[in-house]
Amino acid sequence: MKVMVIGSGAREHALVWKLNASPQVDSIITVPGNGGTSSLSANVAAPLTDLAGLAAIAHSHDVDFTIVGPDNPLADGVVDLFQEQGLPVFGPSQEAARIEWSKSFAGKLMEDNSIPHPARRVFDQYANARDYVNKHSGPIVVKADGLALGKGVFVCSDQEEALGALDQCMVARTFGTAGDRVVLEEYLEGQEVSVFAFSDGANISPLIAASDHKRIRDGDKGPNTGGMGSYAVPEFWKKKLEQEVGDTLVAPTINALAELGTPVKGMLYAGLIVTPSGPRVLEFNARFGDPEAQVILPLLETDLLDAVVACADGNLGRMDVCWRKGSCVGVVLASPGYPGDYATGYEIDGLGDLDEDVLAFHAGTMLESRPTGDVLVTSGGRVMTIVAQGSSLEEAIRK
Repeated sequence: MKVMVIGSGAREHALVWKLNASPQVDSIITVPGNGGTSSLSANVAAPLTDLAGLAAIAHSHDVDFTIVGPDNPLADGVVDLFQEQGLPVFGPSQEAARIEWSKSFAGKLMEDNSIPHPARRVFDQYANARDYVNKHSGPIVVKADGLALGKGVFVCSDQEEALGALDQCMVARTFGTAGDRVVLEEYLEGQEVSVFAFSDGANISPLIAASDHKRIRDGDKGPNTGGMGSYAVPEFWKKKLEQEVGDTLVAPTINALAELGTPVKGMLYAGLIVTPSGPRVLEFNARFGDPEAQVILPLLETDLLDAVVACADGNLGRMDVCWRKGSCVGVVLASPGYPGDYATGYEIDGLGDLDEDVLAFHAGTMLESRPTGDVLVTSGGRVMTIVAQGSSLEEAIRK
């Protein structure tokens, strides 16, 4: 099969790397790809906002199957368009992806289906949100309702921080229309974990869990980013917790979306916090996470192509998805200044010095043509994720 992967980050590089190991994959194209995917696939330049253009690329390259990586094309309806044109694709419809691109919708879905989550209030008027914060004492979480590249969530320790977060979302409009509506959420203490399940709309695979680090600095300090690193599987992720999460959070969500006529045929990603009272859903995503994909895909024993095709065809219940035992750790290398302003165009070297079993999944990289030949340079804030596996978390960290 010829497979197309949509996206340009380290998540997409990891998907291409995993697909490249499948004996069923003849060739891969990545749209638009990056400096790393170019060694495993053919990069095709195209804007991800041009959905018709993406479909045209799939037709012109005789693509047999497409995997959508990022959130924005899913929110824009790329899967719907591909399906209308008879192009097999892995990913949820625009309405199913609403569980990610509208936090207020996700909150109502959880309330209506008794899925445990923090108490929350939704506001689309700045004055009302400000008044609510002024009457609230203690920590509170402020979230832009829409998609904000993983940066629209503020864990605020007091009113001053919360008002500043509200200002960023609704006044300064740092996240554009994503901050037109905000969700003010109860702050909960506990361990955070990201949980992933393949779904064909009715069935789900065994779960895999990873933990990521969102804040820019060590010690969980500084502003949120798209993710500075991750590891799988957390030591507290035991069989009993996995069963509870599957039965009370993941399966009810899949069933609820199916009952609405918007089944998830793709990857459901639940961001959870495990409190003394049990796990609670902080957010849902409708895709592989980044940087979590970089540490869960190396642990996937099942052929990735088999899994994604089964999800799209509604046949996931007929196959076994297996996850390898062991640990995997990924650390993101980022440009100075990220998540704020940063410079690009710096030459990258040293990749040839990595141990054979250490992976480098590229994100903000590109090949730049120079008189002496193509040179790999930085082109983004998160530049790459360095990944290692081990029989234990300690071994993976050491590698």
